[in-house]
Amino acid sequence: MNNGKSMGQDIIVEENPFSRWLFTNTTSAWIWLILRLYLGYSWLVAGINKVSSDVWTGENAGAAIQGFMGGALEKVEEGDVAGWYAWFLENIVIPNAVPFSYIVAWGEVLVGLGLIIGLLTGIAAFFGALMNMSFLLAGTVSSNPIMFMIAIVLIMAWKVAGWYGLDRWLLPRLGTPWSIKTKRSS
Repeated sequence: MNNGKSMGQDIIVEENPFSRWLFTNTTSAWIWLILRLYLGYSWLVAGINKVSSDVWTGENAGAAIQGFMGGALEKVEEGDVAGWYAWFLENIVIPNAVPFSYIVAWGEVLVGLGLIIGLLTGIAAFFGALMNMSFLLAGTVSSNPIMFMIAIVLIMAWKVAGWYGLDRWLLPRLGTPWSIKTKRSS
C-alpha cells in the first residue's frame, strides 16, 4: 500500500505563495502589527481593570473568579458548559480562587504587554488563546471567539508577527531558525 511516500523518499508539499508570504516574509509584518496592537490593547485594558479591582487582586481577591465560575456551573444543565470542565472548575479553580484570580489578572496584563511590544509574540498569543478558550469553555462568548482566532493566526505567524517589536532582536539571540535569504535574479 502506498501512503504517499515512494520507497525511502519524503514527499514535500509546498506552501502556496500567499501563505508563504503571509507567515514567513517580513513585508507582511505590518498586518501582524495591526492585529498584535488590537489584541494586545484588548488584553492590557482588561488586565489593568482586573489588577486594580478589589475582587481580583485586592482584599477580596478571588471573589470575581468564584462568581464567574459559579455562573459557569449554572450553565452545565443548559449544555453551555461541558461536564468535564465543570468538574475542573468545582475541584480545581474554585477551591484555589485567589491564586487563579491573580494568574488571570496579571496574565492578561502580561499577554497585552507582550503583544504590544512584540516580545515573545507567539508565546504571548498562545497564553491569550488559552485564556480565551478557558472563557469560552466557561460559557462566555463576548469577544472571545474573535480574540481566539486572532491569537491563533499570530501563533502561526510567530516568525514575523513580532518583526516590528522586540522579537526582531530577541528571537535570533534565542536561537530561532531565522536566516536571511535574498532572491536571486534570473
